[in-house]
Amino acid sequence: MVRIIYHRNKCIGCNACVEAAPWRWRVSHKDGRCNLVGAVKKKQVHIAEVAYDELEANEQAARNCPAGIIRVET
Repeated sequence: MVRIIYHRNKCIGCNACVEAAPWRWRVSHKDGRCNLVGAVKKKQVHIAEVAYDELEANEQAARNCPAGIIRVET
């Protein structure tokens, strides 16, 4: 499994993650920040465990994030 760790409270809403993996990331219409689809919130951190076939796209999302708030672990 691949683990995606996301600090939503630091999101600037640039949508770089949505462009890299639109099935895993969505823009919130409430506050303009991105949501990690399928994530569990633990304090201020959102964590999602996904299949390996999503690894490359989410690594791209992490690289593209100007705020540097996405981490992908294998």
